[in-house]
Amino acid sequence: MTMKFRHIALPSLLALSLSLAPAAARTPDTSSVQTIAEQKLADRPAGSRVGLLVTTMEGETLVSITPDQRFIPASNTKMFTTAIGYAQLPVLESTAKGTGVRIDRSNGAPDVVLHGRGDPRLSSTDDCVQNCLQMLADAIARTTRHIRHIVGDDSWLPDERWSPGMSWNNIQSRYGTATSALTLDDNELVVMLTPGAVGTAPRLASSGYYDIENRIVTVAGKDEDVVAERMPNSRMLRLTGTVGADTPAMTLRYGVDDPAHFAAWRLRELLRARGVRVDGDIDVRHRPLTAADDPKLRGTAAFTAPVEPAMLAELTPQPLAENMIRINKESQNLHSELMLRRVARQSGSGSIADGQAVMRRVMTEAGIAETGYDFSDGSGMSTYNRITPRAAVGLLTWIARQPWGAAWRDTLPIAGRDGTLQNRFKGTLLEGKLFAKTGSLNASRALSGYMVTRSGRTLIFSVLANDMPNGTDSQATAAVDRMLVAIAEAL
Repeated sequence: MTMKFRHIALPSLLALSLSLAPAAARTPDTSSVQTIAEQKLADRPAGSRVGLLVTTMEGETLVSITPDQRFIPASNTKMFTTAIGYAQLPVLESTAKGTGVRIDRSNGAPDVVLHGRGDPRLSSTDDCVQNCLQMLADAIARTTRHIRHIVGDDSWLPDERWSPGMSWNNIQSRYGTATSALTLDDNELVVMLTPGAVGTAPRLASSGYYDIENRIVTVAGKDEDVVAERMPNSRMLRLTGTVGADTPAMTLRYGVDDPAHFAAWRLRELLRARGVRVDGDIDVRHRPLTAADDPKLRGTAAFTAPVEPAMLAELTPQPLAENMIRINKESQNLHSELMLRRVARQSGSGSIADGQAVMRRVMTEAGIAETGYDFSDGSGMSTYNRITPRAAVGLLTWIARQPWGAAWRDTLPIAGRDGTLQNRFKGTLLEGKLFAKTGSLNASRALSGYMVTRSGRTLIFSVLANDMPNGTDSQATAAVDRMLVAIAEAL
């Protein structure tokens, strides 16, 4: 489901930072604010670690708690990924290509080859109106009525479906679905579940791409506890657990391990619906990861991209700036991973390693020390990622000074209004006045961004919490929120 966000007219960061405030607000008692922050964070779960840095727009430190310790940032990683995307957005937009399709007659009977070019928004939903796989199916149906094989080709990028540090148990979920240059419907398999009578199995409806073993039992009430199990690279999905008979129909979403195969399979269904005879196989064409995909091993040699043949038809990709909104407000993992790969494709092969090289270059330009960050992916799903509060605040400070800084800020969730902050800070001073990227992973919570205080000043902050005991993540989040509200009220 696509989330709809209400756009709110807001003053620019520069205007906010220049807002006139009472003299006392311009020279706050930083020792008292530090004490307030420490007292509020004392309510966090025992044993957890926390790092915090709060500064003015001009760089004056107001609150500092272990600002140079390294933490798992979870989806705060997306701030860095979208920042390097915005830093070269004109180039990315000018070179963007949509998904294409061609007819290959080199082996006799015609084969259809579906080419992905890193666009994350190809869709085949019934209500699709833009960037639709149906449009490519129509072009094929107008050309031929008989197809042998259908090939999903994602060789525009090297085959790195999961990043280092991705937890294997996340692979089966929509949050850990595979990354591919050929992406369709967010690389998610949708299952519609309708509860049955008590004691019976619920009714499941899906596309048929996965074989689903339904072991769910309908019970009395409204509670839902459905558990999914699927081995990597398997198309057998086992669903167990219970669902309440009074539960409304549910939409369940699961990851796809080979998106190129999934897209080619779906294209076959669309072609058959258009009366095109397809009597061959579904095949895939991947580009294996090699030493040429690592800039450290490639050295000074330029990466030579594969030559693409002419397409029968190709789609026009939607603006990347629009995609940045979805990445940051929804915290969309797959789209963020593909943003990193698109950035990497400008100067290299599109590999994670090439993306990391761009990250280091841009962060150096931003004045951020390499000891302040270490990324293995573009979304924050990797448990190998690390950042410091100082690096996050340094990034946010640098962004605010860029020509695109206000546009990037508008991609962030707004407290109490939309995105992943829709239900936080409601009824507080910070509702509608805090713009920040969230982060959530096992025993990790993060929140970094900008907030407007009672006096009208704009502050930059980053708070990172790690190592919470099991089941206490919400307690840590609540302590962080109370702390930020208290700082805003004090200043």
